[in-house]
Amino acid sequence: VQLQASGGGLVQAGDSLRLSCETSGRPYGGTWRKYDMGWFRQAPGTEREFVATITSATDSTYYADSVQGQFTISRDSARNMAYLQMNSLKPEDTAVYYCAARLAYSDNAFYTAKTEYPYWGRGTQVTVSS
Repeated sequence: VQLQASGGGLVQAGDSLRLSCETSGRPYGGTWRKYDMGWFRQAPGTEREFVATITSATDSTYYADSVQGQFTISRDSARNMAYLQMNSLKPEDTAVYYCAARLAYSDNAFYTAKTEYPYWGRGTQVTVSS
């Protein structure tokens, strides 16, 4: 199970970016549909924090308060991809963004702790200038 985040870059405040997370390897049961996907971010000198998650069962989504209404998480299971659309970016959104996955069960619950996600990709840097 491998993940790779991409799509970061240097943008100005108010701009938009779409991050992509490509999954590969041999998922359990032969499908990534069985995995919840999450996005986290880490700014210099801070802990890695939860940003958004999408469930495997129903594609339900949940966001950190700081990005609610600004970011949108989605997935394309046919292409084994997950996305994070980021709009109206602010300097405080500057961070390395990571995608993560966890094998889901039937509870359709939202998991926001990084310890709940055993699979991680290499991050992609997002820098927002003022």
